[in-house]
Amino acid sequence: MILTTMRRLAFGFFICVVALATWLPVAGAHTTEQPYLYTFVGEDSIDGRVEFAVGDVADVLSLRLDGDDESIEKTLRVNADSLRSYAAEHVRFGADGVDWSVSWDRVDLFREGPGDLAFAVVQYTVDVPVAAVPSTIEIRFNPFFEEIDGRDGLVLISGGFEAGDFERGKEILVTYTIDSPDQVIDLGARGQWQNFTSSITLGIDHIKTGPDHILFVLALLLPSVLIFTHAWQPVAGFGSALWRVLKIATFFTIAHSITFTLAGMGWLPTPPSKVVETIIALSIAAAALHNLKPIFPNREWSLSFAFGLFHGMGFASLVSDLELSKSSQLVSLLGRNVGIEIGQVVVILLLFPGLYMLRRTPAYRPFLVVASIALAALAMLWSIERVFEVDLGTDGLVDGFASVPVGYYLAGAFTVGAAAMYVYASGRQQLVATADLADGSVEIPEAARDLVGAK
Repeated sequence: MILTTMRRLAFGFFICVVALATWLPVAGAHTTEQPYLYTFVGEDSIDGRVEFAVGDVADVLSLRLDGDDESIEKTLRVNADSLRSYAAEHVRFGADGVDWSVSWDRVDLFREGPGDLAFAVVQYTVDVPVAAVPSTIEIRFNPFFEEIDGRDGLVLISGGFEAGDFERGKEILVTYTIDSPDQVIDLGARGQWQNFTSSITLGIDHIKTGPDHILFVLALLLPSVLIFTHAWQPVAGFGSALWRVLKIATFFTIAHSITFTLAGMGWLPTPPSKVVETIIALSIAAAALHNLKPIFPNREWSLSFAFGLFHGMGFASLVSDLELSKSSQLVSLLGRNVGIEIGQVVVILLLFPGLYMLRRTPAYRPFLVVASIALAALAMLWSIERVFEVDLGTDGLVDGFASVPVGYYLAGAFTVGAAAMYVYASGRQQLVATADLADGSVEIPEAARDLVGAK
């Protein structure tokens, strides 16, 4: 009775929140706060701009950047010298170990649309001390890397270098992290393959800093080591459990790859970002509540596919805001998609062994219930935050246990605890009996008999 009431409340909550999300003003787009360095290379010149997220600038330079855009831009220009000095400290161009002089110029505010993430933009010009830009240049880019945990950046190079090997119209993407703030860029050798591999790193980083996607995968993983008959029972063998996990992961991958690519390339119109982000949060709640009372028993892959379509729309913003050609955007999309998959596989590899060992102990059913209720409650709070643009502290709570390397430590501790629990239950002969759909030993739920013609 309690679970039925919870499901009805959750469904009503889902409808209300989505309706509100559709009608209320659009919130910030699902974009990244990572700094960008746009660089245009000519035959004998280099210029461009750097973009810093306003939130990063406010935190690191201790500036008050709130109010309307006119006020924010005024504050940025009043403090332009501080912003230029910070940029000069964290951006360097050169060749053969010699730094080139960089002139920092105009400061502006950029916001793509109402409510979208705002950037402080600083224009620059490099004084190239040679007759022609060499085919190999050195670039340092590390703004906010030390001050803000997990921050990385992206350098985007384009241009019309004609005297050397750098092809006209060529585009180069390079990922910069705290471990690689200085890189040598071979303008002639780098191509789309390097763009692809660089984008993989960004995809992996997105999973590290995107706990909503991690928690959705976790909600689907919890019942992956179980089979639903009249109730959840441990799956019989490792192969069966692994097959269930693979189906969930594969259908999630297929779904978000479809919308990720179509939306990222601009071929698929997407709902307002507030709707997408709210549905992503609610997908966690739906998956978690499904663990308590399955609506699609033993077909969790269908949930992963359905909600994976919306997760893909969220992923698409990773490149949709970059000034790149369609071909480079597609390469970057594919690379980031691979990186996201690698990140998800890491999550599965970290959690699956512990879940598999724990499944036959008496502790697993209570663990499933408590974990699912916690995930559902957290996701509903998340959705409220995203619809009404309020801070209920959920991000700080999630970052406390889902961030790197804390998440690794917790996953390791969980696996050790699960192994100890299995040994203890086995020694006391308390292991729970298993079930297997393949051998016909599972009772078909009464509600499903009419659908399959079972007698």
